[in-house]
Amino acid sequence: MSGMPNQRQRRPARRLLALVGGIGLVLLCTACETPNPHPNLPPSESDLTLLKLGTLCQRKADFLQQHPLAGLTAKPWGTGQELMVPADRSPSHGNESYFFDEDGTLVGALFTFPSGLDLAPYPVLRHTLTLLKPGLEFYLTVANLVDRSNMDSSSLYETGDEKTTTQYLVIGAREHPILLQASVTIDPYVRLFSPYRREFLNRLRQPEGQKPGQQVDTQGAEDKEPFPSLQQFARGQTAQLSYCGTQQYDIAADAYRKSIAGGFSNKVWLAEAHHKYGQSLFGLGQYEKAKAEMLQSLTIRPNTPEILNNLGSVQQKLGEKAAALASFEKAIILRPNYAIARFNLAEAVESTNPKRAITEYETYLALVEGIPEEADRIALVQHRVKALKGTK
Repeated sequence: MSGMPNQRQRRPARRLLALVGGIGLVLLCTACETPNPHPNLPPSESDLTLLKLGTLCQRKADFLQQHPLAGLTAKPWGTGQELMVPADRSPSHGNESYFFDEDGTLVGALFTFPSGLDLAPYPVLRHTLTLLKPGLEFYLTVANLVDRSNMDSSSLYETGDEKTTTQYLVIGAREHPILLQASVTIDPYVRLFSPYRREFLNRLRQPEGQKPGQQVDTQGAEDKEPFPSLQQFARGQTAQLSYCGTQQYDIAADAYRKSIAGGFSNKVWLAEAHHKYGQSLFGLGQYEKAKAEMLQSLTIRPNTPEILNNLGSVQQKLGEKAAALASFEKAIILRPNYAIARFNLAEAVESTNPKRAITEYETYLALVEGIPEEADRIALVQHRVKALKGTK
């Protein structure tokens, strides 16, 4: 679908100021820069055993064939399931948790060391950490940490590849790091494993999980978006952007619909959920419903170039040529360097205004020069421009 490019994006680093029960966090840096989202460090470059029991995107049935449920503790994880291995039986010697979505796909793993893991015996991981810039720096107090009773400087390091993110939560001096948590996730789920979520830090405070009825006081920048909505949104992204195989628009549509029903408090999240739901409906060929979702998204968040561009693609499929043209043009007015919208506009006017089409195609080519992912479309555009100029 030329009008709806599927792009994987990482989330920028954000500021943090929060206190979570017995675990306190206070931000040190006031303007943390986003680290290079694709450092040349694979998540496997560590002599600490991570994901030894499974592989991301593995099916739960296959996981259980290798590791019978009798040796694991199972509990609900939203609409999915968490399978836990206690520290005394895990290869990493930490509390290991493996998270499966409702479709039975392994989407993340979390390794927690409530007393801290001294990284002195792990030279490869220590070297990896020296090559990374902290995505976040803050103060952290952990009651169970051996030989430490006061708040100490902590850092969250992130590395990964095109589809996955590995995070290390480290406390102590850079020359003597102590590991508290490590997580490995496919990218859409990384937000659910961040220090902004109380579920993440409660595992240090209460390793076996928060007791029923226990209250945790928080303040500051805690991520308070509903867990079910974020989980379903991540499920939709995983299916729609083919993180674990082929695109599955039916699963994506179901997930985005459920994420909307869960009730986002932030209008940007809600608008994007409607937008993504519309994209999945487009993929299923349900163009009228897709249009309705795009329009609903624009009602919540007007003048968003991506939504306008994708609305234009839907309108084209419905034969609403004038409306599609208007949507593409508005997207370009709002963002002049929006390459895909330029391409879509050129296609829309090619038969009626070839001179304008040439201009838009050539602008597209200038904007995407040197981008490998656009190689096929670049070749197509070059052929079309040559043909259009030959008819002048």
